[in-house]
Amino acid sequence: MQTKAYAAQSAAAPLGPHTINRREPGPKDVAIEILFCGVCHSDLHTVRSEWPGTQYPCVPGHEIVGKVTGVGSEVSRFQPGDLVGVGCMVDSCRTCSACQEGLEQYCDGPVGFTGTYNGPVGGGENTLGGYSAAITVDEHFVLKITHTENDLAGAAPLLCAGITTWSPLRHWGAGPGKKVGIVGIGGLGHMGVKLAHALGAHVVAFTTSPGKVADIKALSADEVVISTRPEEMRKHAGGFDMILDTVAAPHDLDAYTALLKREGTLALVGAPPTPHPSPAVYNLVFKRRAIAGSLIGGIPETQEMLDFCAKHGITSDIEMISMQDIENAYARMLRSDVKYRFVIDMGSLK
Repeated sequence: MQTKAYAAQSAAAPLGPHTINRREPGPKDVAIEILFCGVCHSDLHTVRSEWPGTQYPCVPGHEIVGKVTGVGSEVSRFQPGDLVGVGCMVDSCRTCSACQEGLEQYCDGPVGFTGTYNGPVGGGENTLGGYSAAITVDEHFVLKITHTENDLAGAAPLLCAGITTWSPLRHWGAGPGKKVGIVGIGGLGHMGVKLAHALGAHVVAFTTSPGKVADIKALSADEVVISTRPEEMRKHAGGFDMILDTVAAPHDLDAYTALLKREGTLALVGAPPTPHPSPAVYNLVFKRRAIAGSLIGGIPETQEMLDFCAKHGITSDIEMISMQDIENAYARMLRSDVKYRFVIDMGSLK
């Protein structure tokens, strides 16, 4: 099926109109009209070849919400008209231990999971993402959306920003009686604050910007700490069960590991282009603290997160843009000039 899209033809080229071919639904496929697509920093990293291996033309976008337009003969969970989502993955090996446990993001198959765009990594045809009018995806990787139609645009970033923060919060037990820190209040961090609060934790947000305190408290943070003020940091020494670090730039991790309780965890989800400074070992060994990482979430966990958010009325704080405004949105995103996620109205492609 010929489908309108926006693509980058090279690392130096701006995104522009492009026509792509989407497959007709096979027996297990779901065809989707894309209504909204969130704009993730990963999109920018990929189209600019800031991460290795970009294939061109590149159609980014992995925070997809849309409506089912057709299903294959063996599809059982969806029918035309259903509201659905597609996140960061559209395939995996399905047979390794990780996939069997519903942790497809850690697929141990020959090429790992297949990204919604710029995959498969191990060769073959380039996958093309959500900056397009339609997409066809295997039923296994399609998610049910139960938010109201008025909340669909705000639900789109849940498919990446939401699950990237939900997965570590759930894994390390954020909930009642737990003190949880969120470092960096952008597209990921603002979702971390909302989700940790809804899970029942006491939430402390860390920011370098005093001017953001009121906005961050409005997201449901119980406290806000200006991380450049040593006296504010010292007040929380040894107090956190876990800290979720969303910052995608190298920074001093010791400042945060010192705030953990005995056996507390600093979970990293930000992916800086160069390594963090090496952490001090004594800060870890004397309290059996841990520095860990987390990558998106599996399909069952993503569905759990979407259902939780629909039940609790949680969406991302967004600014809607047209597809034609994507380059300006990228420029603003680099300046952190968005509260807190751009979402493309894909009707603008028409």
